[in-house]
Parts: sequence; structure tokens; C-alpha cells
Amino acid sequence: MKIIRPLLVIFGGLSLLTGLAYPLVTTGIAQAVFPAQANGSLIEKDGKVVGSRLIGQNFSGEQYFWGRPSATSPMPYNAGNSGGSNLGPTNKAQLDAVKGNVDNIRKAHPTQTGPVPVDLVTASGSGLDPEISVASAYYQVDRVAAARKLPATAVRKLVDDHIIGETFGLLGEPRVNVLELNLALDQLARKV
Repeated sequence: MKIIRPLLVIFGGLSLLTGLAYPLVTTGIAQAVFPAQANGSLIEKDGKVVGSRLIGQNFSGEQYFWGRPSATSPMPYNAGNSGGSNLGPTNKAQLDAVKGNVDNIRKAHPTQTGPVPVDLVTASGSGLDPEISVASAYYQVDRVAAARKLPATAVRKLVDDHIIGETFGLLGEPRVNVLELNLALDQLARKV
């Protein structure tokens, strides 16, 4: 009993400290300093949540920009089942999937004769990537403009306006958030 009682007191104290006090303090600081990020970086449209800046969505219509393929199942961009396919670059199933994706992208973009940007045909490590490269966005401009009967220059300017630079000015590459771009595209279509 001499040993058990101090152990139980230490266990109870550490449980309160690490299981209650620490989470409350960090949550309070996050809510005070970074409220948007602490609540999921949600995007609202007309007072309704339409998505998050951090999780991709499945856009398949010709009138929208498409994101990276998703490797999640049973449906694309399933945040409850995040993860890549775990298929290596020389795996036959991976090669077949990429070839099929390239064929589909080329068929949907007959005016494009250059190479297909790699992020339009391969899934990200999480399968949830909300962003595409600037090259991937430009690759889709003609298709989106034709489907919406908008001038390609207006759609390209919209892409230019939504380019996110490198993190801290040096990490990563410029990119475009697909959901934010598509919401802006809907807004532009209403104005025209």
C-alpha cells in the first residue's frame, strides 16, 4: 500500500495534467490565435460550409477544374480513409492507372499537345490533396472556358489570381487550391 498510493496519486495527477489541462490550454490558445485553422480551415459560401482548404473534393464536370486523382476508397477524397495507394512507380497496376488517367486527360483536353502535368494523373501521398500545380490549372483553362462559354483569357486570369506562392517564400512550389478556384469560377460565371 505504501507504493501503490503514491503511484495512484502520480497517475491521477499526470492524467489531469496531460489529459485535461494541456488539451484545454492548447485548444484555447489555438482558438484565440488561429481560429480559422483550429476549426478546420473551412470555406463558407452564402453562410453554408462547402468544404475545407485542406481536403480536396471530387470535381468531374467539364465546367470545373479537376484536382489530383484520389487514392481513397470507397469514394474519392474520403477523409476517413486517407492514404496513398502504396503502389510503387514500377508496379503494373500503378502504371496502368496512370496510363488510363493520361488517356482520359488527353481525351478531355484535345487542344493540349504538350505533356500532361504529373499531378493530374497521380494521386498524392494522402489521397486528399486540395491543390494542383499552376501548370495543371493552365492545362485545363481551354476546357473550362469552352464548357462555360467564357473567354480563355478571363479564366486564365482567374487562375493567376488564385496562385498561392511558396510557403514562407521558399518552401514548396506555387500551387492553386481547386475548391477556391472553382468557387471563384462560379462567381465569375454569374457576373458574365
